[in-house]
Amino acid sequence: MLSIKLPQLFNIHQVPKVFREDGIISGYRHPRSSALDCVLSSFQMTNETVNIWTHFLPTWYFLWRLSVLSSSLDFLSESYTWPLLVYMLLICLYPFTSSCAHTFSTMSPEACHICYFFDYGALSLYSLGCAITYGSYVMPDCWLNSWLHRRFVPIAVGNMLFCTGLSCYSRFLELEFPHRSKMLRTAAFVYPFLFDNIPLFYRLLLCFGGGCSHSEALSSHCYHLLFAFLTCFLFASHLPERLAPGRFDYIGTSAAGASPPPFCSFGLYVCMHIISVFFPSVPLLSL
Repeated sequence: MLSIKLPQLFNIHQVPKVFREDGIISGYRHPRSSALDCVLSSFQMTNETVNIWTHFLPTWYFLWRLSVLSSSLDFLSESYTWPLLVYMLLICLYPFTSSCAHTFSTMSPEACHICYFFDYGALSLYSLGCAITYGSYVMPDCWLNSWLHRRFVPIAVGNMLFCTGLSCYSRFLELEFPHRSKMLRTAAFVYPFLFDNIPLFYRLLLCFGGGCSHSEALSSHCYHLLFAFLTCFLFASHLPERLAPGRFDYIGTSAAGASPPPFCSFGLYVCMHIISVFFPSVPLLSL
């Protein structure tokens, strides 16, 4: 009978510092795992298992949503849907890349850095997809053809390149200057989010000031921002594992709580609301 031996797990004192996480005491994989061991470890309970699956499963969910949208929208001939197509492709790419990064990051210290370089790059690409979508569908009427509107996507491209480099550079500071590294990496993630959402912030302020009527789309925007700020808070604070080291090694870590599915899902939901305004005959909201 075929039997598969799952890889051995280690505690925090048995692995190099590059693999250690704040508040995570046990459940570490071998720092020189083979590719097969990395794949097998995704089927046992380690401190990365939840991270792997909370990125991998949403990838297939978003691919399914893309296939459903493809049957409803003509992405080839209708140019107004192209920003949505770009967003959908990147929203599929980001969680898949992140899942691979969490899976294969323990092959070596060098592989760990390379895996997360790809992870940060995919996240920056996702932020660019948000900018393309928001610049096309969320830009206020009074801003159309303005200086910001014409340069919104080019600036977002610059943000993507700069923030990818900054987040990758922060890894080289992690061992000697962990707090500085965390601040730089958090800033590299937060800044493009704030820039991409400038049109949305303006619309929300306008609505809260009585400049528009309450709608279901407005609620979606608010939930989207709420989950985004919650994601940022969990990522920066390392809660709850910092309060009770060892208690959340496998389930309930801040990394799992800050995973992209809730954030991306509400972003997708918002975009579908926007598209439905211009394509009322397409049953997007029923998906």
